[in-house]
Amino acid sequence: MAPYRIRQYRDQDYDAVRSLFARGILEHSPAVYRHVLRSARMQLALLALFTAVRAAAGCWLLALGAAALALAGAWPLLRSFSTSYVRQALLSDLLDIRATYMRAPDSCFWVAEAGGAVVGMVAVAPPQDPAHRGVALELKRMSVSKEHRGRGISKALCGEVLRFAQARGYGAVVLSTSVVQVVAQRLYEGQGFRKVGASSPSLLASLLCFQIFQYRCDLPGRPPAPAPLR
Repeated sequence: MAPYRIRQYRDQDYDAVRSLFARGILEHSPAVYRHVLRSARMQLALLALFTAVRAAAGCWLLALGAAALALAGAWPLLRSFSTSYVRQALLSDLLDIRATYMRAPDSCFWVAEAGGAVVGMVAVAPPQDPAHRGVALELKRMSVSKEHRGRGISKALCGEVLRFAQARGYGAVVLSTSVVQVVAQRLYEGQGFRKVGASSPSLLASLLCFQIFQYRCDLPGRPPAPAPLR
């Protein structure tokens, strides 16, 4: 494989960056589906459906068919988590990347380039959470193409964000990642991030046991922040 290099975003990267982001998010859809099917709530719901249909119709095959139909219907619903997230991102900060990240204060966007193609990306910006404003920056939009993983690209991109925040006098970097992105969680924990919270993005996500984890990395030169109250 060709060697890679990390550089700041250029306007000609626009289509490649948006495509890379969309592919990276959508590839997690099967993991979301498996995660939800393994949850106790979903298994109880399927059992209840099976039992109710079996009792009403008196037919095992019909009850099995109803459960199978519910499983099939769950796939587009759960995939909509990913597609909705991609749509929202492409119509917000990734609609005008230069304005959002290259012109705004305390913001930046990097890409990893290999063989003349964009194979990775990451951004940093002031966090939306007011509790972190002025003391931390937020790592966002991390993605590396499947073909180029395992080469240290994600680690290098993460390092750019940490150095950027420290150079500007910030005491920490925060980020969010989903419960199914286990590889990403290991990467961040290996770079000094610690999990500081968890939440569900919607009532439906809460019912389906889908969570977003919040991480924080305290940077050298500042005392670590106290653990959040629970």
